[in-house]
Amino acid sequence: MFKKLRNRFLIVNLVSISIMMLVAFATIYTITYQNVQRETSMELYKVSDFYHSPYNSSKMPRGEDGGMGTGSGTGSSTGAGSDSLPSDAMGGNNGGPGGDPNSPPARSVSFMIKTDDQWKITDTHSRFDMEDTFYTEALQKVDQNKVGDSERQTGQFALDGTDWAYVVDPSGDGHMIVFIDVTAQQGILTNLIYTFAVVGLVMLIVIYFLSRYFANRSIAPVREAFEKQKQFIGDASHELKTPLAIINTNADVLLANQEDTIANQAKWLHYIKSETERMTGLTNDLLYLTQMDDSRSTMIHAKFNMSDAVESIILPMEAVIFEKNISLDYNIEPNLTVHGNSEQIKQVILILLDNAVKYSGPKGSVNVTLQRQNNDVMLAVSNTGEGIAPEHLDRIFDRFYRTDSSRARKHGGHGLGLAIARSIVDQHKGEVYARSVVGEGATFYVRLS
Repeated sequence: MFKKLRNRFLIVNLVSISIMMLVAFATIYTITYQNVQRETSMELYKVSDFYHSPYNSSKMPRGEDGGMGTGSGTGSSTGAGSDSLPSDAMGGNNGGPGGDPNSPPARSVSFMIKTDDQWKITDTHSRFDMEDTFYTEALQKVDQNKVGDSERQTGQFALDGTDWAYVVDPSGDGHMIVFIDVTAQQGILTNLIYTFAVVGLVMLIVIYFLSRYFANRSIAPVREAFEKQKQFIGDASHELKTPLAIINTNADVLLANQEDTIANQAKWLHYIKSETERMTGLTNDLLYLTQMDDSRSTMIHAKFNMSDAVESIILPMEAVIFEKNISLDYNIEPNLTVHGNSEQIKQVILILLDNAVKYSGPKGSVNVTLQRQNNDVMLAVSNTGEGIAPEHLDRIFDRFYRTDSSRARKHGGHGLGLAIARSIVDQHKGEVYARSVVGEGATFYVRLS
């Protein structure tokens, strides 16, 4: 059950995080894409405006026959990105420091094609040596069907491993198409996708193991509470089973001797009453624990005199302790105050003192001390006797836990007293614990502030 719960938690967590990561990555990519497209369009229009200027149009190189001429010479490359830039493209006459302000941006790799209204090349211009077939292939990549009569049309394509962006400017007798190299910009977007994929995968793996770790830690208290609940139900059933069996048996004896007088059967009635009182005490303790769990935020706390509270419990019990032939010694520092509920703290004192008396050895002794320790008040209740084994010290405050079940009915307990004491102390944000030496006795400590 808990494994399924953990797996569901992991699935929900991973799906939620994956969706958030995808949304975040998509948002970042969209913003980056729009910025790249905006910068590409701005640079493309700048280059286009340069080729449109009359000053630069007069200086554009032409082909020898007025057709598909190149800037200079005839190179052997098939793409602008593979040739080195001539000197005028690195500055000087084409946009470098102190160069022509009307030249295209020095960082741009661009060329221009002019066509007639039938899309036949009439003129070209480029910084690089290009073959005529390259211009033809580039022109074929232009989406001619979407070009209007008066509006600029932009687009992109890949040719020979290079990404190009273009703008088509319709003119009265044809078209001017300006191309710029955008391989670097497209590379940024491609690398961004790969980076997102790798980072996202690594993050999901890390998040999976982190989620698994925290899921196990989160489920651990639930599993512990579930196991304690099962144990509690089993222990409560066991505690109720014995008195119910005794009551049922004694009732059968009474029914089998219906002719006898009540005086003759008083023994069976006494057994029934005794077990009924035992069941009443058990149910009252269980109800009290439940009420404490439900009223943690509504309990009224105030400052009260802890010294008076301890004395008010010890004095009435002196006679009981004396009858059991147990010596009582106490040392109470006067006028010690704590913040809490005085009635509940008195119940803790009574539980610890009663527990010490019950488990004190024959002609044993009980000692109670109350003193200030730093900024806290420390109550210690100790007794002589068999003591508590180390393996039991951490569990004696659990509900229905007893170190010796065979002695439980002898002492009249059912294993809820110390659980109630710990619940009250926890509610007061204090600390309760025990120390013991086997064969010598045990001491219970309560620290309050």
